[in-house]
Amino acid sequence: MTRTPNAPGPDPTPNAPGPDPTPNAPGNGKPTRVARLTVQGWIHVVLAANVLLVIVFAVSGGVLQARADDRTDLLTDRIQPARATAYQLETSLVDQETGVRGYVLSRDSSFLDPYASGARDEKTFEARLATQLADHSRIAADLKAAERLSDSWRHDYAEPLIKAARTPGGAKAPSLEASKARFDAIRGQLATLQKDIQQLRDRTRALADDSRRSRNLLFLGMLAAFLASGVALTLLLHRIVGRPLRVLEAASVNVSGGAFERRIRLDGPRDLERVARAVEEMRRRIVEELSASQAREVLLERQAEELDAQTLELKRSNAELEQFAYVASHDLQEPLRKVASFCQLLEKRYGDQLDDRAKQYIDFAVDGAKRMQILINDLLTFSRVGRVGEAQVPVALDDVLDRALGNLSVVLEETGARVLREGPLPTVTGDATTLTMLWQNLIGNAVKFRHPDRAPEIAVRCEAEPEDGQWRLVVQDNGIGIEPEFREKVFVIFQRLHGRDEYEGTGIGLAVCRKIVEHHGGAITLDGTAGAGTRVSFTLPMARPEPDLGSEEAARPPEGAHT
Repeated sequence: MTRTPNAPGPDPTPNAPGPDPTPNAPGNGKPTRVARLTVQGWIHVVLAANVLLVIVFAVSGGVLQARADDRTDLLTDRIQPARATAYQLETSLVDQETGVRGYVLSRDSSFLDPYASGARDEKTFEARLATQLADHSRIAADLKAAERLSDSWRHDYAEPLIKAARTPGGAKAPSLEASKARFDAIRGQLATLQKDIQQLRDRTRALADDSRRSRNLLFLGMLAAFLASGVALTLLLHRIVGRPLRVLEAASVNVSGGAFERRIRLDGPRDLERVARAVEEMRRRIVEELSASQAREVLLERQAEELDAQTLELKRSNAELEQFAYVASHDLQEPLRKVASFCQLLEKRYGDQLDDRAKQYIDFAVDGAKRMQILINDLLTFSRVGRVGEAQVPVALDDVLDRALGNLSVVLEETGARVLREGPLPTVTGDATTLTMLWQNLIGNAVKFRHPDRAPEIAVRCEAEPEDGQWRLVVQDNGIGIEPEFREKVFVIFQRLHGRDEYEGTGIGLAVCRKIVEHHGGAITLDGTAGAGTRVSFTLPMARPEPDLGSEEAARPPEGAHT
């Protein structure tokens, strides 16, 4: 008997760890109350802290980003367009002054067109600029001042100069130098307006830059906080989880190495302690099962010895069965042949002295002896299936079918039976002799149980079933058929559905067919309807391809096979 090394005897002390009498006391190796959280609890604490950080940073970042976006929108959507509008306003005023000066000097009325269009554009640009920066009081005041100066210049200088130029010698008009001096005051006010807009743009740009810098610093701080949180989580898990796990791993390795007597104790998070208790319970059960397995090993060795003895007895029994088969094929048939021969000699020599009743008795004896011979031969055939002709070689089903039809040629010719082969049959791995017997029994049954009103017609075809790796072969006849309740009974040895006066035979043919098919790794079924013929189908495994042959060609169904 093989004994396991380091197998302990019964554990004299209980293996399950009991409660610690002084939990959390300093100096006894127990962690503090905080460490009594589970691993999942610690992870939840760290995750909650991270979630809080995410919320704080997300809100702060969102506020800073919104502020930066607002200031950027103010720059791009209002201040920059306002600067352009201020330049356009100055251009419209310059066009007015240029038109007045040109008309006064040349008396050419075409110079009044820039003056008129400039006056219209001025009002448009003033309204647009007031809308763009209406919430900035200083710029609005600058715009109002420029508007008052431009209205005063047109009323006091531009209109009088134009009127004086149209009516020479009329009312006295102001000089162009005075008009230019007043217009320079307008330009100065426009310069102040543009300067204030520029200052507003610079302040807004600086504020937007500050918001972006604050946002970037916040994101960097958030990244640093996440990194610190990850490092803290790593260190925490290393101390709270990693160390206890290494202790548990070392204890488990010791137990797996055969030190079953060492108890497993662990201090750490509560769930890891539960795992340690489970491992300790497993160790205790291993100790118990080890003791029990050693007892079972003794029992198994004894049973193995008994099984070896039974195997020897089975071999001896098989040898006796082989001897019985030999006796059945030779010795038992010899007395039957003598009985039949001497009964026939008795009838031949003393036939004129025997009455009809005696002759009938002699016929009964001869017939019984012959039937006994047939039964013995059929039994011998049934017993030899699977034992005789064991060689498994490639067999062409077309060839063995031809051989079976040759053996049945006389009865086929006498009954006028026709065998229709629907396409070529495949090649399988098996025994040619038993496969010939299979075809011969199936075709012979189809001819034997033919319908009295029509000539037998038997169809043979092959259907591939690649997903199952099998060929399905079908034998269909137009004979008398079979009732559904007898479809399984016909495969039982010596089961007959008809009397001997109707059909000859011993009822062993389909039983032999089933044994042949199952010996080759297939299955056989029978169906049909009384009076409408019978359909026998059986499966045979596809031949395995040789290593040097292409698997596609070996598994390809034969040309003409039904798929």
